[in-house]
Amino acid sequence: MAEELLKTYTRRIVRAECNPGFEAVHCIADLDQNVEAALPYLNAVLGGFEYLMDPPAVVFKANGKLITVQGNQIAVNALKDEAEAAKILEWMKNEINSAWENRHDITPSFEGLPKPNIMEILKNLPKTNCRQCGFPTCLVFATKTAEGVKTSADCPEIAPPAAETLDAYLARFRFE
Repeated sequence: MAEELLKTYTRRIVRAECNPGFEAVHCIADLDQNVEAALPYLNAVLGGFEYLMDPPAVVFKANGKLITVQGNQIAVNALKDEAEAAKILEWMKNEINSAWENRHDITPSFEGLPKPNIMEILKNLPKTNCRQCGFPTCLVFATKTAEGVKTSADCPEIAPPAAETLDAYLARFRFE
């Protein structure tokens, strides 16, 4: 059996200080081993949403969560509870160790996934700023769509041909 790169960590559960009534919790795992060398391999295997060079970090979007892995820390947002945090951290630990163990067969990646262009999205929206989507402007809606939070179905004013064009454009990007 190969030696694990990440063996242990200490988990902390935190609530957003800016909104203490918010139900979701965040988790920070302080790693007892530095996994920085594994980040480009992990990014290649899991298709990181974003890869940062300084300091090295990779950000993943999985099941509506943002997971950020740095050399000595893993952060996960919007968790239901501590049990979900434990499950995600163990999954990430296994993924880090697997990527490290198989690094000789993986081409490291130092780039995140391509992201949709906000202006391309905006071109297909009605630009009425009707607020029926819950946002003050179509530009804000376009930004949320580029982040993978909204889709054409969430815009009540979009014309069917524009919705089809927008959906085809967004299909080129991976949001999870």
